[in-house]
Amino acid sequence: MPSHRFARSVLPSPPTGYRDLLRNKEFSGLYVSFTLTAAASTLSGFALGALVNQQTRSPFLTAVSMYGATFATVLGALTLMSVADGERPRRTLVLLQLASLAGVAVQAVPALPLAVRFALLLTLGFFQSLGTGARLGLLAEAVPTGAYAPARSLMNITSCGTAIIGFALGAVLLRHLGPQGLFLAAAALTGLGAAVVAATVREHSIRPTRRPGLRRTWATNAELFSHPGRRRLLLNLWVPNGLIVGCEALFLSYDPGRAGILLAAGSAGMLLGDLVVGRLLTADGRRRYAFALRLLLAAPFLLFALHPPAAVLVVAVFLASAGFAATLPLQEQLLEQTPAPIRGQVQGVESAGRMTWQGLGAALVGGLAQYLAPGAAIAVAAGVSVAVTLLCRPTGRTEPT
Repeated sequence: MPSHRFARSVLPSPPTGYRDLLRNKEFSGLYVSFTLTAAASTLSGFALGALVNQQTRSPFLTAVSMYGATFATVLGALTLMSVADGERPRRTLVLLQLASLAGVAVQAVPALPLAVRFALLLTLGFFQSLGTGARLGLLAEAVPTGAYAPARSLMNITSCGTAIIGFALGAVLLRHLGPQGLFLAAAALTGLGAAVVAATVREHSIRPTRRPGLRRTWATNAELFSHPGRRRLLLNLWVPNGLIVGCEALFLSYDPGRAGILLAAGSAGMLLGDLVVGRLLTADGRRRYAFALRLLLAAPFLLFALHPPAAVLVVAVFLASAGFAATLPLQEQLLEQTPAPIRGQVQGVESAGRMTWQGLGAALVGGLAQYLAPGAAIAVAAGVSVAVTLLCRPTGRTEPT
């Protein structure tokens, strides 16, 4: 594959509403498939967590079983993410969905050893990371460039809502179906998602003709990280976000009785932020407020060091979580600096890195809380997040101030 320079192009910003996007058959197909896949992932994660908890009574293993797949996403980014930009990305996405279907179906086997279940968990995380790259590459081709941020916003909102509903529904279904029944339900949703892609998304043929593989993945990743501006964008997408997810992971340790309220406030703030930033702001507006949103993401968490009343912390978490919407303008900037033939891989690497840093953030902040009080650990992580945002602020034309 010839070397590509990540040339900058001007992003048009037509007013694009969610209803307009859903009239696009290809976007609707990708959106419905994404929703079904997110629901399947939530149900299978809940089922595996319940099964591991029943068998081991280990909080650590239970947490790893529910969220450990995020650590496998980095393997996809480092090895075979170039398949996201192969000659037939639609077929690739369908095949990856079917591979995930097989893995989830195997989890439904009652007597499966835990070692095999964890191996399947990592394998599914690997497939999911490649599928994310393929899906986002197709998304960038299915919608106009100026509609990319609203499209991601709608998918983010749906992901949050699906997780909330999925965990609530999973708890009910678990009592009636058991873990194996939940795995089968997740497998059915995964298969339906593959069928939706096959029926609604056309094959795109602008991809490079060279075969994807390890060498091509490394070459594109090296090119991605070769420019300081792109490195700053990725650091701002990964590190502050991951550290704040680590702060949220300590809510239960900080205040067990109000952890649910704090988590609900975070989800509500995230939904509001994605709605406002993705739907109501123009591309120029998103870029103008991107830096302030990244500061908002972390600054309110500094209050945890002072132990204010619970109502104050609920409001602080709600406001801070709206700052997660800073990912939208950053992703928009990364997209405009990426040549079309490698958009799938670049977006897949960004998504995998962000998910991996969320897992790392939870581990790092949780480890810090072994030596400091939970409130102090949350405040320290928030302070580091603010520092990273200040030090890695994109400069020049990448992000106007």
